[in-house]
Amino acid sequence: MLRSLYTKLALVLLALFLLVAIFMVFVTRYATTMYQQEVNQKLNFDVAKHVVADLDLMRNNTINQDALKNAFHQLMVFNPSIEIYLLDTQGEILSYSAEPGKVKRPHVSLAPIKRFLAAKPHGPLLGDDPRDRARKKVFTVHPITDGDKLQGYLYVILGGEEYDNVIDMLATSYILNLTTWLIVAGSLFSLAAGLLVFAWLTGRLRQLSNAMALFRQGASLERLTAQVPYRSHPGDEIDQLNNTFLEMAKRIDSYIQELRRVDTLRRDLVANVSHDLRTPLATLQGYVETLLLKKQQLNESEQQHYLHIALQHCLRLNKLVQELFELAKLDAKETMIKTEPFNLPELIQDVVQKFHLRATEKGIALRSQVPEKMPFIKGDIAMIERVLENLIENALRHTPQGGNIEVKVRPQGSVIAVELSDTGIGIPQEELPYIFDRFYKGDKSRTQESASSGLGLAITKRMLELHDSNIEVKSDLNQGTTFSFELPIYTPA
Repeated sequence: MLRSLYTKLALVLLALFLLVAIFMVFVTRYATTMYQQEVNQKLNFDVAKHVVADLDLMRNNTINQDALKNAFHQLMVFNPSIEIYLLDTQGEILSYSAEPGKVKRPHVSLAPIKRFLAAKPHGPLLGDDPRDRARKKVFTVHPITDGDKLQGYLYVILGGEEYDNVIDMLATSYILNLTTWLIVAGSLFSLAAGLLVFAWLTGRLRQLSNAMALFRQGASLERLTAQVPYRSHPGDEIDQLNNTFLEMAKRIDSYIQELRRVDTLRRDLVANVSHDLRTPLATLQGYVETLLLKKQQLNESEQQHYLHIALQHCLRLNKLVQELFELAKLDAKETMIKTEPFNLPELIQDVVQKFHLRATEKGIALRSQVPEKMPFIKGDIAMIERVLENLIENALRHTPQGGNIEVKVRPQGSVIAVELSDTGIGIPQEELPYIFDRFYKGDKSRTQESASSGLGLAITKRMLELHDSNIEVKSDLNQGTTFSFELPIYTPA
């Protein structure tokens, strides 16, 4: 419970509100006391001045006791809470209005007195309290002079013991207590409102956290979307985080599906490789064993026939192994292309000529359609030759007798487009996305030949990807198939 984000936020908010409430109560009480002292000092600012002006307190460097008693009497009648002290020029207390034994200080500091006389203070100015060695109180003061000579100071404490009782009464005042309770109540209300807001804000985070837990347990994307729906117009960072999670979950799910598909292909690959290797190996082994066991019974013609069949299976095995190694190197990106400018039409003519005899034997018309003048292209001539060979060989395998295979080339801006079309059996639409997967052979019942390893188109695609080119395919059943790709035109530096 304490580990949840909401609980942590709630505890932090509670601590902050407690600190703020305590601070506000302290500030309110302190400000009330200081305000009371400031008002008291300002209201009685000239009291000492008027007393000194009206009464002759010092006469011939001695205290005029009658005048002093009269001053004490007048001020006590005017304000019973004040205390009056007569100071010499050094701050020593010469006389006072308090009862005997009440005064604890024989001396009063002159620093606040001089500050008071220098300028009217902006806030409450505190001076020494003769009745308490540690306490300071607001006061008023005025110098006593005899002609131009300073004789002492009339020092009036504006908050005597009775004033302390008033301050204590203020501390227990109904208004102050009410203010304190209002501050506490306001803080509690703000705390409750803050907790509700936090609950609302963190609620979506809890939903997102629950959705993540469901995703970790393998929940479907539909269930995740129901838990935290995707927002097309995110309002804040939480909505953006929500959308990012859904996009990430969708991508991971697609990766998982792809991994499952690849794993299925891997299993099929192992099965296909096992089958493709086992069949020629078993046949090769059978013919070789026959030659060894019946060598004396077979004539030379029959021996040559057996050796020829064994050689064909050896060649097939060799081709399969070479294609496996080649595709593995392409997948591992170990094969580096060696780009150079070359004449694509000439390369196409050479490749077409290489397969012309085989096409003629099958009764298939193989031809190329190339413009007379064509710019050079930039690429790996060996890889492009292999691409053309794989595509033509694939077309020959799936085109029946009497069919046509045509290679077309045409410039398109900064690239040259290559198309190889046939009038073969075609490819079903549902198989088109998989024809470039290794060992994918489609429906074998539609294929005239079974000698294909299922690696040619996969190798073709990888080689074109190394040239930053994509191969596309269009096909209609029993009408034919067209493969197309583009290669960049060579531009001299």
